[in-house]
Amino acid sequence: MDLLSEVSKWFAEPGRWTGSGVDPGILTRLTEHMSMSLQAAGLAALLVLPIAFYIGHTRRFEFAAVSVGNLGRAMPSFGILGIAFALTIGFPGTLGFWATFVALFMLAIPPILTNTYIGIKGVDRDTIEAARGMGLTEREILTRIELPLAAPLIVAGLRLATVQVVATASLGAIVAWGGLGRYIVDGFAAGDDVQLLAGAILVAGVAIATEAAFGLLERLVAPRVASKSLPRAAGPRTGVLGPAG
Repeated sequence: MDLLSEVSKWFAEPGRWTGSGVDPGILTRLTEHMSMSLQAAGLAALLVLPIAFYIGHTRRFEFAAVSVGNLGRAMPSFGILGIAFALTIGFPGTLGFWATFVALFMLAIPPILTNTYIGIKGVDRDTIEAARGMGLTEREILTRIELPLAAPLIVAGLRLATVQVVATASLGAIVAWGGLGRYIVDGFAAGDDVQLLAGAILVAGVAIATEAAFGLLERLVAPRVASKSLPRAAGPRTGVLGPAG
């Protein structure tokens, strides 16, 4: 209880949020943390989603998709960060920035690729054949049928990737980058349990908030699956997939 009381006082200190002296403040660290996380996850989604759409729709290169997903789950985050740090030493910019970015980018790829590919592939084939019989092009089938039906699972993949990235971004402080992980690393180095616990609370809180935001997005996406984007003649068999996890 004494430790929690001290943590409460730590958060309530004047200048703690806006910064004072050499401490840039929680808001600055939070901005660094979320900016890095969203850029890494966003770039991964931008590059991987079109590939996953193609694999799921054409069912080509499925083995490669499964292999990437399995490999990504098997590699530890700290190991990826260490390799990225070794490969990016000397890159322009803040020390540790590129190592953290590369590690988070690599971490985001497997869940986005796997969920999207499985979601598109899992759409009922009778529905797809009915759409082809109506004269829809392959692009129209993808955008009007497969994507709406797979949307909850795709968003679930984005949710999983983003939450993992937000939680793992704290490791960037180990390679001299900033973000909320600085409070954990600096607190550990100084033997300051209050700062260490406060940093852990901040990282956990941001991860939980990210999870909640994507959970809301999944609920907003899911109702559209029932009726809006399907041609009327496609029939009642929709092959709807629920969100992963």
